[in-house]
Amino acid sequence: MTDPAGRPARKPSHPPAPLRVVALSGALRAHNMTRRALEVALRGAASEGAQTELLDLSAMEIPFCDERPDESTYPPDVQRLRGAVAAAHGILLGSPEYHGSMSGALKNALDLLGFEQFEGKMVGLVAVAGGSQSATGTLAHMRTVCRHLHAWVAPRQVSISRAKDAFGADGHLKDPDHEERLLELGREVAHYARLHFGLQKDAAPS
Repeated sequence: MTDPAGRPARKPSHPPAPLRVVALSGALRAHNMTRRALEVALRGAASEGAQTELLDLSAMEIPFCDERPDESTYPPDVQRLRGAVAAAHGILLGSPEYHGSMSGALKNALDLLGFEQFEGKMVGLVAVAGGSQSATGTLAHMRTVCRHLHAWVAPRQVSISRAKDAFGADGHLKDPDHEERLLELGREVAHYARLHFGLQKDAAPS
């Protein structure tokens, strides 16, 4: 089968059961708030029965995407990144806001991924901002990239302002509304990923 241009048609990945949701944190600062927000969202996904995994770019060796001819020369973390996202049914992306957009680290990681990892997947978006303004520009740019990768992006998205003051020492958000929005985003991604891929709820771990 070919596409309208005569090229071999891509086959969207169809990961096997059980339901898996992976989160990708695009912040490089130690003890960053992006990771903490994604951890909350993953708790929501787990409550829907999903196996979860968090990929923290601050703890991975991810070089610039340089279109090298021999991709086997990329560090093992690149293959780990690609494999984990490809094996997931749902994806959570998180980024701090930098100049109205996503972090360079997250954009570079997305450049190393492609249709094989994203096409047909359910994606939820989280952005954190250091100031009082919401990170809507970051969310919009993340959504655009996901659309180009033929992913299904959840209408619900979460922006957290003044991120430095948003979390308590216990890892929970001080504002229960923000906490619930993150939990609901994780539940939504897991729920609709399950429906999209036709997975039975009892196929997920208890």
